[in-house]
Amino acid sequence: MIEAKTDLHRHLDGSLRKSTIVDLAEKFDVAIPADFTFKPHMTLGRALDYFQTSLLLLQEIHELTRVAAEICEDGKEENLERLEIRFGPHLHQQKGLRFEEIIDAVLEGIDGRAGLILCGLYGDDPKLLLQFVEIAKSRPDVVAIDLAGGPHGSQNFKLEDYQSAYEKACDYGIHRTVHASEGRPPREIITAINTLKAERLGHATTLLESSEALELVLSKEIIIESCPTSNLQCGVVPSLEKHPLGRWLEKGVKACINTDNTFFSQVNSHQEHLKALSIQGMNEDRLQQAIFNGQQAAFRR
Repeated sequence: MIEAKTDLHRHLDGSLRKSTIVDLAEKFDVAIPADFTFKPHMTLGRALDYFQTSLLLLQEIHELTRVAAEICEDGKEENLERLEIRFGPHLHQQKGLRFEEIIDAVLEGIDGRAGLILCGLYGDDPKLLLQFVEIAKSRPDVVAIDLAGGPHGSQNFKLEDYQSAYEKACDYGIHRTVHASEGRPPREIITAINTLKAERLGHATTLLESSEALELVLSKEIIIESCPTSNLQCGVVPSLEKHPLGRWLEKGVKACINTDNTFFSQVNSHQEHLKALSIQGMNEDRLQQAIFNGQQAAFRR
């Protein structure tokens, strides 16, 4: 098996080292739950709750820089050819830091070793994502924007409402990805591609439920950022073996394999690629194809 070459979907606030969590929890007097890792068949909502604790550790410049640097060091240990780290800057403002300070602190830690993706969350005011795009314009290592989390009925904004931010990103040469259809109907996939001009999609586990969505992904050569372990833990696939990755690759979908959250999911890139071989329809050739897809899909500016 070729060594895993890329991880294009790794969240900053879910990929801290355990030793760093212990250190920062003591420094900031944050209580860490005894069971602080994801388990199979949690709901996505329950999984997202875990970030409320990890975010408490990442509200100061030094810690943002430290964790970004450690993630890059971990990526080097995993022999990654390309790493992309994503986070939501607005989630790190509890102590009054400005967006520019927060983003620059993470970029300092990255130090050219990874691409950075700025995330809004489903339901955020679209003006927030527009701010991220303007900040990213002058920072070449910010390679893309993303919309993370998931929709629910109480939110004031829909996926379509982020069109202006995504169009502005396109105008500036900033790439575009979207967390779409993570166990939800595949209509999000269609909207993300047609309205937001997404080039890659995070998760998209229900892709095969819609022939229209599948045809669109194939015709536009959209990359699927697959995260099998995370998908099992968030309860959006029934088992690892029944994850759609093998069927996607069989149909010609350009999917790649990623960790999502190395700490919460307790997985690194090498382990995630090995696990993928247990998925129905996967074999060594399809694994090599997924690795190649990741190499070709990395965002650069």
